[in-house]
Amino acid sequence: MYFKQFYLGCLAHASYLLGSEGEGVVVDPQRDVDEYLAEADARGLKIKYVIETHLHADFVSGHQEIAARTGAQIIFGEKAGVEFEHRAVKDGEVLSMGSVTLRFLETPGHTPEGICVLITAPSEPQKLLTGDTLFIGDVGRPDLAGGKGYTPQMMAEMMYDSLHGKLLELPDQVEVYPAHGAGSMCGRNMSKETSSTIGEQRKFNYALRPMSKEEFVTMMTADLPEAPNYFPKDAEINRSGARGLSELQPPQPLTPQQVMELRDNVLLDVRSAADFGAGHVPGSMNIGLSGQFAMWAGSLIPLNASIVIIADTGAQVDESVVRLARVGIENVKGYLEGGVTSWRDAGLPINTLPQISVAELNERLANDDMQIVDVRRPTEYVSGHVPRAQNAPLASLDKSLGPLKLEKDKVTAVICAGGYRSSAAASLLQQQGFSNLLNVTGGTGAWINAGYLVE
Repeated sequence: MYFKQFYLGCLAHASYLLGSEGEGVVVDPQRDVDEYLAEADARGLKIKYVIETHLHADFVSGHQEIAARTGAQIIFGEKAGVEFEHRAVKDGEVLSMGSVTLRFLETPGHTPEGICVLITAPSEPQKLLTGDTLFIGDVGRPDLAGGKGYTPQMMAEMMYDSLHGKLLELPDQVEVYPAHGAGSMCGRNMSKETSSTIGEQRKFNYALRPMSKEEFVTMMTADLPEAPNYFPKDAEINRSGARGLSELQPPQPLTPQQVMELRDNVLLDVRSAADFGAGHVPGSMNIGLSGQFAMWAGSLIPLNASIVIIADTGAQVDESVVRLARVGIENVKGYLEGGVTSWRDAGLPINTLPQISVAELNERLANDDMQIVDVRRPTEYVSGHVPRAQNAPLASLDKSLGPLKLEKDKVTAVICAGGYRSSAAASLLQQQGFSNLLNVTGGTGAWINAGYLVE
């Protein structure tokens, strides 16, 4: 059997290609599908099936495009209710592919229609593709099926039954391959590891330790972070089927004067925090391509927004378009031709965002009555933060700022874990009129590593 995991860092997303005797199957594909087709071709595999373990909420899937380009059959669990031709599989149903058998297990809990796929091949350990049911170090959130008649408590009860009644009944040596890793919003405590075994998870996964169903439900429904706004919209796109990427209109080059006329659109600067800080178009938002770009773009930008991209190169523009489309953002109107250099050469105003190290922050903290805004998630914040820092998570920045009563003309240092989210947050605060902002490079990680005082 041929088996390969594809890992997409900007969405913390894992997908899979497996094959046997000239036949192949792709599981949980990302929207841009060329790498699966190229790999299958290189391995002499004809893609016969595309399996979705559930209706993904955090990205738009490429199942429709793979099916259109290869003739593959799309497979979902029978409760998915998708709106296109597909094969709906039931619990225990078996599919043969060459010398490999795939057995489908209904595992509701993260979503009502969730399935896992148990792969059996001669002379090889069994593999379990767990989708968003079982992660490495965690299990799927139970609160993302809202609006369908399910409460988080109901979903958590289903998750307990799926884990204890099915997955934990499997032998310890079964290998576990989930659809997400650390950084995904589909769980809370995922490991950076991208595979494990049932035995290892039985020992070390906090959600699998012995407990009653009532204890599990209480634990899984407490202190859940707010889900990004785009999640339910992406799930519905996947239910109806996304159009192919080739159908999207390519962005047009725009002069600085044309961008001036489009300033009511989202001006999305995809450069690094340092480059953005050195000079950027006033009113632009910074979400750097170097981090979890797609997830934060989906969280901070409405899916129907018109976008102008600001980048250094055409390659960055092209990459931005694909990565935006991965979360369902398709309306990129154009890009600033020549980047910020052309804007500056046109004599138009430039904003800056000073970057300071944790050493500078520590020095200023002793002498300055500055405001410090920590934009990490609440669980990160409570685990340790810079003294006097107030928490305003980036994903809900507007909502979080109200209770903090910050002064817009006061020196305000913005900090996260490493400097990526804080730059995005600072760009949004600039839009709201904060005039004396600092972005802390290295973030709380660098602060702790330097041995400074932590609250």
